[in-house]
Amino acid sequence: MNVRALVAAAVAVAVTALVPAQAAVAAAPRRVPINGAGSTWSSNAIDNWRRNVLQRQLYVNFQPTGSTDGRNQFRNATVDFGVSEIPYGLRDAFGGVDTAPPRKFAYMPIVAGGTAFMYNLKIAGRQVTNLRLSGDVVASIFTGAIKRWNDPKIKDDNPGLALPNRRIVPVVRQDGSGTSAQFTLWMSKQYPSIWNAYCAKFGKKAPCGITSAYPFRSSDGFVGQQGSTGVTGYVQQANAEGAITYVEYSYAIGARFPVVKVRNAADYYVEPTAQNVAVALTKARINTNQGSREYLTQILDDVYRFTDPRVYPLSSYSYMIVPTETGRGINTDKGFTLGEFANYFLCEGQQQADVLGYSPLPKNLVEAGFAQVSKIPGAVKHGGSLSQCNNPTFSSDGSNTLAKTAPQPSPCDKRGSKQTSAGTAGAKVETPVLAAARCTGSGGGGSQGNTPQNGATVGPSASASAGPGGGATGGGGSGDGELIGAVPVDLTGRPGWGLQQTAMLIAGLVVLGLVLVPPLLAQRWRSRGGRR
Repeated sequence: MNVRALVAAAVAVAVTALVPAQAAVAAAPRRVPINGAGSTWSSNAIDNWRRNVLQRQLYVNFQPTGSTDGRNQFRNATVDFGVSEIPYGLRDAFGGVDTAPPRKFAYMPIVAGGTAFMYNLKIAGRQVTNLRLSGDVVASIFTGAIKRWNDPKIKDDNPGLALPNRRIVPVVRQDGSGTSAQFTLWMSKQYPSIWNAYCAKFGKKAPCGITSAYPFRSSDGFVGQQGSTGVTGYVQQANAEGAITYVEYSYAIGARFPVVKVRNAADYYVEPTAQNVAVALTKARINTNQGSREYLTQILDDVYRFTDPRVYPLSSYSYMIVPTETGRGINTDKGFTLGEFANYFLCEGQQQADVLGYSPLPKNLVEAGFAQVSKIPGAVKHGGSLSQCNNPTFSSDGSNTLAKTAPQPSPCDKRGSKQTSAGTAGAKVETPVLAAARCTGSGGGGSQGNTPQNGATVGPSASASAGPGGGATGGGGSGDGELIGAVPVDLTGRPGWGLQQTAMLIAGLVVLGLVLVPPLLAQRWRSRGGRR
């Protein structure tokens, strides 16, 4: 064989060997843009994660259109993943049965948190930040049974506040919402008589269960808004005084607004901090039946009734709905990208949950989440050790560290005649309480915690004060007159010589000395210099 023939044979062998390698490279999954839609409850977390993974060349688009729309779009294959707080298949009290998609899918927990009650309320022009409500009172407010802020039941929860005779404006979601579903599920389980009576007004027979479409009438004083940003934006308006809404805790923090401390089964009023949510969800029952499409969905009945003093009762977590087969717009490239995104937020992304107003997933749900990732076509299961996740909930013995280290509530937050002045969520400014309810215990309710601000003091005279019409108004007055919970200290009108006058005299003498002494000293030094 001549040299030319040998070269040709070698090239042929090389090409033959290269073709499978090139085919393998071409077949390797790659990162491509993916699209999702759904929950506004968890969108603050998802938006943060989306921005963080850009540096990894992961492009994730997410539209916070509400849980119902997210489930619908995933079912119709117009998005690659959906996000929701409730699964398919539940019978909606006002919307029928939400049928499951024809393609195979799985639920994957993404982040935990608390459904909070953000409000806009003032006493004598000062924002209230320490409002407390029992569960039945919350349910009565959002079913129109309690209409005024100085209602006796609200006053009973707040012995330290001289509440105004102002109309309550419940602000609810007018779009299909997982937040509405979580809230109405809680009411249907804990306060069925209140919820059933309200549903009856809309033609629904008892028992009235969960619904994503909150029923309301504007003529009854309710306001409907679109999305979590809609209800949050409405409540935080200056002209929305008296409004209250239900929304994920994260939104109140972002808006720098307070949330209600809700009374739990242990008779403590608590807010949905990461720690309180973590404690509550230790009682969440997880559907681990892998033969069921509701695998990893949550059962919250025991959370509502948990008697640990730290529990926030309206705690839950959100799901990502992911495809587990190709077709209907899903290929291995999209599956690979979705898996990379999920591996990030199930591990590293959970570190940011607390800062964003959420609670990081516990270890068992993170492990289960990684198992769900492995079902996504083209996805690569997380290869690192869970010990490298640095998740705030992880511990060496498998228990929930965040729940173990969660602080006990202040004695001032125990139901009774005392009340803490400490602010909540995004509004940490304290609200002075009436003298009779001033708490001297520890944990935010002590003397420091009740120190008045802006020159205000709290005293017995706050129990009745002049209303807008100039006359004294009591708790049962009419109109929108507001009771004043703090009386400004006025030193200017006091007769005779007192501390203020003495301080002014001393200050005057000091100023006079600063003006006269330096020139005298300078003249003295000049005269000494001249004599030398």
